[in-house]
Parts: sequence; C-alpha cells; structure tokens
Amino acid sequence: MIVKTLPPSSRPIQEDRPNGTNRRGELDVIDIVPEKNGTQDLVVQSPRLLAAQKVRTTAQPETLYDPVSIAAHYQNRPLQVVGRIFAVLRPTLSFAFGLWSDGKRGVVVKNDRRRATQLRILLTQLGPAYIKIGQALSTRPDLVPPVYLEELTKLQDQLPPFPNEIAYQFIKEELGAPPEEVYAELSAQPIAAASLGQVYKGKLKTGEEVAVKVQRPDLRERIAIDLYILRKLAAWVQKKVKRVRSDLVGILDELGDRIFEEMDYIHEGENAERFFELYGHIQDIYVPKIYWEYTNRRVLTMEWINGIKLTQTEEIKAEGINARYLIEVGVQCSLRQLLEHGFFHADPHPGNLLATPDGKLAYLDFGMMSEIQPAQRYGLIEAIVHVVNRDFEGLAKDYVKLDFLSPETDLTPIIPAFARVFADAEGASVADLNIKSITDELSALMYEYPFRVPPYYALIIRSLVTLEGIAIFIDPNFKVLSEAYPYVSKRLLTDPAPQLRASLQDLLFKDGRFRWNRLENLLRNARNSQDYDLNLVLNQGIEFLSSERGAFIRDKLVDESVNGLDALGKNVLHNFTSLLRERVGLTAVNKTPAATVEQQQTLEHIKHILGILRETKGFDPVELVPQIAQLLVNSDVQRLGQQVANRFTQKAVARLIRQLLVS
Repeated sequence: MIVKTLPPSSRPIQEDRPNGTNRRGELDVIDIVPEKNGTQDLVVQSPRLLAAQKVRTTAQPETLYDPVSIAAHYQNRPLQVVGRIFAVLRPTLSFAFGLWSDGKRGVVVKNDRRRATQLRILLTQLGPAYIKIGQALSTRPDLVPPVYLEELTKLQDQLPPFPNEIAYQFIKEELGAPPEEVYAELSAQPIAAASLGQVYKGKLKTGEEVAVKVQRPDLRERIAIDLYILRKLAAWVQKKVKRVRSDLVGILDELGDRIFEEMDYIHEGENAERFFELYGHIQDIYVPKIYWEYTNRRVLTMEWINGIKLTQTEEIKAEGINARYLIEVGVQCSLRQLLEHGFFHADPHPGNLLATPDGKLAYLDFGMMSEIQPAQRYGLIEAIVHVVNRDFEGLAKDYVKLDFLSPETDLTPIIPAFARVFADAEGASVADLNIKSITDELSALMYEYPFRVPPYYALIIRSLVTLEGIAIFIDPNFKVLSEAYPYVSKRLLTDPAPQLRASLQDLLFKDGRFRWNRLENLLRNARNSQDYDLNLVLNQGIEFLSSERGAFIRDKLVDESVNGLDALGKNVLHNFTSLLRERVGLTAVNKTPAATVEQQQTLEHIKHILGILRETKGFDPVELVPQIAQLLVNSDVQRLGQQVANRFTQKAVARLIRQLLVS
C-alpha cells in the first residue's frame, strides 16, 4: 500500500477537533483507492503529516521578492530597462496628450467613453503592475467618472486570456497529468481572466464543481522589471525631494512582497485556509475550500462559488438579497482582520467579493494578503477612538506610536492642525466622514509637517479605501467609521490588553474628572456590535477594576458612585422633609437641602447608563438574577462594595458632625 500525502497548509493545525477531522469537519483519511498495478493507494489529507515539506520543496526561489537580486539582474541589462521605460512612456504620454487636446477642443473628457476604453486598453497593455493600479481605481466612484469606472471594472476579471495550450501545459507540469486526466470536466475557455492568471470552471472526478486558476506565462519577468524601475524612481525621489519624508522604497518593497506572494498559488491556498480559520465563523461570511491534491505553485483548484459581484446591485436586488447588509458584514469582517487578528485581505475589489444565492458574502482570491503587528493594531483602535471623540492631542500621540511621527517631534502645531482636518462645518459626528476624505486631508498635512508613511500603512489604506469604494457604490451615504465605532467600543470595553485599558482610562478621565458622557457613548455604540456580550463586559470590568492596573479607575469610580448615592440620599431626605413641612405641617422640621447641581448630574448619568444597559441585547432580568447572585459572592465585588460603603459612611458621618457643629 502506497501512502500519499496531499499538499495541505504548512501552518500548525488545532488539535482539538474530534475523530481526526480537519478544519471543515472532514475526515483526514479520505479513501483507499485501488491502483492499476493492483496496489492500494491511501489518500491522506492531514496537515499533521509531513506533506507540508512536500509543498515547500515545490516552491521555487523566484516566487520570493528579492529587490537586491532583481537589481543585480537588470543593472547588467540597461538596454532592456530603457526599452521598458520607453514602452511605458510612449503610450502614456500619447494618451495624456489626447486628453489635453480634447480639453482644448471643448470635449467633456469625463463623459468620453472612447477615452475610457483607451485607458483600459493602455493599462492592459502595460502589464500586471499597471492593471493593479486600474483595479484600485475601479473601486472609487468618488474619484473616477462613471464612464471610466465602467471600463476599469473590466480589469478585475475581463482581461484578454492567454492560449489554452499554455494553460494546459502548466496544469500538466504542476499536477503531473494533463487536464483530462485530472478533471472530469473543464470549460473550453476561461470564464474570467485577471492580472496574474485566468480561471476555468471544472468538475472533479468525485463530482465537486471547482474553479481552476492557472498563472499567466512570463509573469515574474514582466512584474520584476516594472518594480525595478519604480523602485529606482522612488529612491531618486526620496533622496532628491526633501519634502518627501515617507519610506517610498519600503512601501514599494511591501507591495513587491505581496505581488510575488500572489504569484505562488501554494501560498495563496495557505492564505485561504488561514482566512477560514480566523474569519469563517463570522455570520454570513463564506470562504471556499482549497483542493490541495490539485494545487501547486502555478495551478490552484478551489471550490466553485456561484455568486454575484457586490457592484451588480440590480441583479442582487432581483435575488432578494440586501447588498447594503452584505457591505456591513464585509466591514465587520475587515475590522476583525485589521484590528483583531492582523491578517487581512489587501485586495477586496468587487471581483473578489460575491453575494451568494443564500445571502452570504463570499471572499475570493487570497493571493494579496498582509499582516499588522499587535502594537499597530492597538494604535489604530486608539486612533479611531480619538478621532470619533475629537481628542486631537491623543490622536497626535497615536501617530507617534504608529511610526508616522518620530518621538522627538514637537506636537504643539500638529494638534490644532488635526482639529482643522476633522472639523465638520455642520457639527455632525466625525464618524460621518469617510475614510477617503480623511486620507486626502491628512495627505495635505503630511507636506506641512514632518510626517512619514510607514510601509505597512499603504496596504491597509488600500484595503479600507477599496472596501469603502464598493460601499459608496452601493449606498452613497454609507460611512465606514460609523459602522466601525460599535466594534471599536466593544473592543475597548472587553479587551484586557494593557494598551487598550490605558486607552480606556485616557478616554474616561480628563484632568482627574470622570467623563460620564464618554462611558455612555461607549456603551451605546458597543451594544450595536454583532458579538457584544454584556456578561463578558461585566465580568471583565470587575476583574479589571479589582486589579492593580485598574486602581486609578477604581478609586475615581468609587468616588463617583458615592456621589451618586449621596445625591440620591439627599434628594430622598429633601423630599421627605419637604413633605413633613408643607403637607403634614411640621414646621419645626428643617428642610434638608437637595443634591448639588454636580451631584444631580452624576445621578442623571447613572440613570442614563442603567437605561442603556436595559436596552442592550442580552439584558434579561430573569437570567441576570443568578449571575448577580454569583457576583455578590465574588470577593472582588465584595471588596468594591466595601469601598463604596466605607466612603459613603465617612461622608455621611462628616456631614452629620458638620451640621452639629454649625447648629
């Protein structure tokens, strides 16, 4: 019996799945298949075996982006480089001259379909690197006129295909057999052709419908020379133009890394597996399955997804699917990608996001992925909080943490500059602004002050701006920040990370005073988050308040609670003495003063918070009774209760002594 191991993900797999099942609950051992020579073939799909070694050995060095070796290669080929520069400049300048000429003749260029078609053809001819630029522009209805948008959208999956003969040869080389022996069916022509490959619809011999992606020929050479030229240009600009402080070379290298990874379909399959592990559980998110036994470096076989592009709003509506809801799902998924796990889809254009017939959002094409480190994730969360709450001093400090500003930068002139950027003439919430407008305003600021753009930021903003572009296409009034803040609020209230606890403290306190309105805002927004758990908030809040890290908030919160109780007691006593004097006629009884304005405000805030909690999903008095009983025997809760009681008693005794001395 010959044991075959199939190429699975090389990442560690969780070991808590029952009965040896894999990530989708399938058995690791698929079947025992008889071979023609009479032996039996045990097909194993388990990532726990050494199959990962087989996968990695098939990966070629050319799938890794190495700017040094690329530079060494093209430095000895100046004629090839110069030829490529002229090949790009000649049609580009010709197109630009045509636009200028049209403008002089009074032609409305933005409505000229002929020029829009020329631009699409130009980008297609220039090659994959420029097609990527066109794809990014195709998601920006706020930047690109509708006629051009319609043409550029075709760059997502309607590029000219390469010959079937080459694709079939790649399948044979990568999978070890011609297509007719590997697949039961394969479409006669590609059903989609994108910048790096083309896709056929097929069917496995076991009956599953699949998408078979085959890479374009000579891809590495065409992309490498463009990256080399652009990197040289970036280095020259970075050196000669003093106003440019960003690491342009680093940004370009980050993009180069992602594009070269995208050319390795084994790596893309691993990305899909990891994406499923992290986000496949989110409601109405669907991630297609990878068929590893039919996947290698230049051929990827994955589950076929029947779906409609999110930008095809009429077709989606005809199917009875709510496109705006799917965008909300996509935003929530993106927030978890960027702010929770850090592993994110860097190319969410409409061709990669489909609405399935059962109303789910399916992600495709996991070639261009990237990661954000924890410190950067926490910094982004803090920045969103400070933007929404107009805390521009905190925002300036966030930019230092995120490496946009050096630690020695004088923030004094930058803080009012932020205030000008985020000022809203109509007085609406900053959350009503869109990411594109904020990005544009900040880009202008970066020329005035010593900002630098770190390399990781380019792909983050590309991902967010692309997603926002789709959202605006579906609903022009869609605001990503407004959708994001409930999730961010939930994270602030539930995440035990020291960075976010410190941010929560900064948010709730200013000059030693507790800002009840900020807590109300957090609770009001957090309850709108899909996975907000009120019990988790209560439990983690108590754990934090009883710890050393929560000492500052605990002391201030105890003081505020005492003020609230004191105000309540004063009001009760004031009403009681008033009743005795005015209705009963006991004028000998002195009327007790009511709570002060400040105490009354504290009491009102506490009432508002109790009201918010009552309206929060998961708040059920019947279910909370046993939880409250459990909390009452909690030593941390008892300690907090004792602190409140002691402070309240001390305050009552002090007031009594003061009244006795006065009388």
